[in-house]
Amino acid sequence: MLLAITRAVSRSIAHCELTHLERVPIDLENARRQHHAYEEALRSLGVEVISLPEEPDLPDSVFVEDTAVVLDECAVLTRPGADSRKPEVESVAAALAPYRTLYRVAAPGTVDGGDVLTVGKQIFVGLTSRSNQNAIDQMQAFLAPYGYQVRGVRVSGCLHLKSAVTQVDERTLLINPAWVEKSSFPGMDFIEIDPSEPYAANILRVGEDLIYQPAYPKTLARLEAAGFHPVLVDASELAKAEGALTCCSLIFQRR
Repeated sequence: MLLAITRAVSRSIAHCELTHLERVPIDLENARRQHHAYEEALRSLGVEVISLPEEPDLPDSVFVEDTAVVLDECAVLTRPGADSRKPEVESVAAALAPYRTLYRVAAPGTVDGGDVLTVGKQIFVGLTSRSNQNAIDQMQAFLAPYGYQVRGVRVSGCLHLKSAVTQVDERTLLINPAWVEKSSFPGMDFIEIDPSEPYAANILRVGEDLIYQPAYPKTLARLEAAGFHPVLVDASELAKAEGALTCCSLIFQRR
């Protein structure tokens, strides 16, 4: 059975970290309604949702993906690149401890889970303002005994690697080639986003199912033409905090 760790939207989300977006007002109640709909979509796909309580003083804490990388064999606790986000890790560590052996990235390494794309035994980590080579080296040391290869990927124009590319199925990635090069992912097939929808490359894979935003109809048409029919969940309010669908959960198989 799949489990998902989520966390309620913080009342302080208006004070979130922003790197590539202008700050605009965030409707807290609408953000919470959208997040609830997201959790319900996960449940409708057969996922057990473990919803952590709100962290009132941690504005970005709804984006739990950034605090850990969960694999079948273990989990790596991250060291987020923004200092304001480092305190988010401990409560997620406590939630994961019953399910996985935990490793922890230490200083001077920094890595956000949003920069980590796992495809089989290949782990791609975006080299961004939030994630550095030292963290990649630590992750490789933790994960090599399990057969993983961890490699850095150059990203430009967006906050995280998974703003630019995410996995649709075992062999297919949804990608914005303006932000990350296809050559970084050898052997994969690609669906390119519509160029008029630069943030459309973030799709959430849930087992064999997909969750996607209705905000990107042209890219959605490309996905459907390729035979993919995702469940649609509006996350437009959370997007104002530079978040996306993958950011809002840690999904893994119960062992």
